[in-house]
Amino acid sequence: MKCKMLSTGLDGREHAPVWMISSPFHCDGSWWLMSEESDSLRTSPSAASLSENELLPPPEPPGYVCTLTEELVTKAREELQEKPEWRLRDVQALRDMVRKECPNLGTSLDDAFLLRFLRARKFDYDRALQLLVNYHSCRRSWPEVFHNLRPSALRDVLASGFLTVLPHTDPRGCHVLCIRPDRWIPSNYPITENIRAIYLTLEKLIQSEETQVNGIVILADYKGVSLSKASHFGPFIAKKVIGILQDGFPIRIKAVHVVNEPRIFKGIFAIIKPFLKEKIANRFFLHGSDLNSLHTNLPRSILPKEYGGTAGELDTATWSAVLLASEDDFVKEFCQPQPTCDSVLGQALLPEGLTSDAQCDDSMRAMKSQLYACY
Repeated sequence: MKCKMLSTGLDGREHAPVWMISSPFHCDGSWWLMSEESDSLRTSPSAASLSENELLPPPEPPGYVCTLTEELVTKAREELQEKPEWRLRDVQALRDMVRKECPNLGTSLDDAFLLRFLRARKFDYDRALQLLVNYHSCRRSWPEVFHNLRPSALRDVLASGFLTVLPHTDPRGCHVLCIRPDRWIPSNYPITENIRAIYLTLEKLIQSEETQVNGIVILADYKGVSLSKASHFGPFIAKKVIGILQDGFPIRIKAVHVVNEPRIFKGIFAIIKPFLKEKIANRFFLHGSDLNSLHTNLPRSILPKEYGGTAGELDTATWSAVLLASEDDFVKEFCQPQPTCDSVLGQALLPEGLTSDAQCDDSMRAMKSQLYACY
C-alpha cells in the first residue's frame, strides 16, 4: 500500500508538504506521521531540552576510583593476587554471592567496601564472603563493644592517651598503632571501652586503600601493667578480641611489637597464644626494655623519643582529633538499627573466640593461677 501525500504548487509541479521535509518517518503503512504542531515542538530547542531533562534518570553516584600508586598496584598484584583489569569483576562476583547466599546480611555492597574483604583474603571469593559474614556476626554478638560506637562516646579513652597512630609509616608503608595499657585506670571505665577505641581506630585506618594493601603494625607498651590490671584481660575477652582481629575484620596485621613487658606478660601471652593462628603467633616480637631490638624492626626516624626515636614527643591528640572529626561517618555506620539476624549469622559461623561467658569460667581460674605464677 502506498500513500500519496503530495500537493500541486503554483508552478504546476507536485511538492511534499513543508512538514514532511526531512522527516525521519516514512509513509509506508507502518509508521505514523508527525503533525506540523508536534514537529514544531520537536524542533524547538527549549522544549526539547525540557523534555529530555524530564526523562533523564538522576545521576548515579561515582563508582570505584583506584587511589593506589603504581608501586602499590604492583604490590597488590604480587601479594594479594589483585589484578586491576579484573578488580570490578571480582567485586561483582562477591556482591552476587552476598545477594544469593546472605540476602539478609544487611551489609553495604559498595565497590570500595567489598574490596576491603577481597584484599584481606587475597581475592578468594569464599574466604572473603566468610570474612564479611564474620565481620557482621562479631558486631551483633558483642553489643557492649559495638552498640553506639562513635568517637564522642569514647572521649575519656582518647583523652587518656591509651592509643594513638604514629604520624609516620614503617619502611613497608604500614601505619603503626601504638597502645599503652598503663594509661588505663580500671576504676574509670571498663576494659571494653579500650576495645571499642581500638576497633574505632581500625575502622578508620582501613578506609585507606594504602592500609588495605600494606597492613598495619601494632606497638604495645606494657610498662607498669600490674597483676590486678592484667586480670581484666581474661580468656573470654582475649578470645573475642583475637577472634575479631584474625577472622572478623578485613585488616592485615603484619607485626606486633611488645616493649617493656613485665614478667607477668608471659602469663598473658600464655593465655592468648592458643587462640592465635601460627602465622599471627610468629609475628609477635617481645623486646623487653631493649629498644635496640625494637629499632631493628621499626627505625628510630618514625618513633617518638619515648621509644628511642627521633620523631619528637608521642602525640596522642592529633589522632584523637582525626577520629572525632569522623563522628558523622561512625554514627551512620554504627548507630543505626540492625536488621534481624539471618540464619547465616548463626553460632556455627562465628569466629572461634565468640563464645559465651559460661564457657570461660574454667579458663579464667586457670588464667589467674598462671598470672600469679609469673608475677
